[in-house]
Amino acid sequence: MTKIIVFCHLRWDFVFQRPQQLLTRLAEHYQIIMVEEPIYYDGGDFLKTTLVAPNVTVCQPHTSSHAVGFHDDQIPLLQPLLADLVSDAEDPVVWFYTPMALPLLQGLHPSLVIYDCMDELAAFKNSPKQLLQRESALLGIADLVFTGGPSLFEAKRERHTNAHCFSSSVDAVHFGRALERAISHPAQAGIKGPRLGFYGVIDERFDLDLLSVLADARPDWQLVMVGPVVKIDAARLPQRANIHYLGQQSYDALPQFLAGWDVCLMPFALNESTRFISPTKVLEYMAAELPIVSTPITDVAVPYGHVVAVADTYDKFIAACDTALEMSEQQKAAMVGTMRAIVAGTSWQVTADRMRALIETTPRSIPTVRTPAAAVPNYGYLTA
Repeated sequence: MTKIIVFCHLRWDFVFQRPQQLLTRLAEHYQIIMVEEPIYYDGGDFLKTTLVAPNVTVCQPHTSSHAVGFHDDQIPLLQPLLADLVSDAEDPVVWFYTPMALPLLQGLHPSLVIYDCMDELAAFKNSPKQLLQRESALLGIADLVFTGGPSLFEAKRERHTNAHCFSSSVDAVHFGRALERAISHPAQAGIKGPRLGFYGVIDERFDLDLLSVLADARPDWQLVMVGPVVKIDAARLPQRANIHYLGQQSYDALPQFLAGWDVCLMPFALNESTRFISPTKVLEYMAAELPIVSTPITDVAVPYGHVVAVADTYDKFIAACDTALEMSEQQKAAMVGTMRAIVAGTSWQVTADRMRALIETTPRSIPTVRTPAAAVPNYGYLTA
């Protein structure tokens, strides 16, 4: 099997999302090695490896540096830890989710370089100052670029001649389990209805003010928030009797939460960090055949505005939730029919298969070299 070395800014055991969905499926044809960002360890550098799925190994570097992520200070510590990932006879595919790991390409003798741009990371809170420059360098040498949605595709297509839009997809069978409404998760058993829910990361992309307004406007509604709080102070979360924070839950448990909800929420803030996002959850919510109310995120409003209620003010968001709760059986049936047609047209397996076809047919543009790492040409990414 050809080996794919993946450098990722997300941890495998964090929220189960695009990287996990794609890599577990590509592992049917490739040996996947995912390298996570390093973890501080005061006791000697080492590499922890874990087989997390068939043909998928996750590598967690532990180093003596406090630097966050694939920081420049980490690179010389990581290089010897990763030196044995490939043998001298191997020419792996190297796949990047974060451009910050680009210096680690040196010495890997890649047969193909892929950039799967799932988010505009430079727009996120606390992003590294070198990120934009390093992304430019990655786009300059990548053989193949994938984007996580149409907005990102429009932003990257002029910067690379072999860019392809692969919007986030859905495991319809998994989330279709929510159609058995009786499986509602025990963690919300004591929360009376109606329940309006959200699951996902709660960070700078989440509109906390909207959540407050929603809770205050309709105190009889129960707002169920499922997911980890990151990059923002948890003390900032609005506290109301009808807001329930249930923390991070497993991917397997998500359909159980959906099964007990009446409306699915997408209360994203409108800022630089959400300008290019393409939320995976919109299709997952559709697979559960529940009404959805969203703020006007482009990659939701444009393709799905005919079935998702899109509200551009707080008052309209509240009104859309009112409407969703008051839908007639005929209106629900029409909504479900549209959702089923959308969900039937996509799957993570189809996405992975289309990516694999491009991997197998894209000409290799970086020559294989058999020279010591120090002699490998600097393609410009080490100083970017």
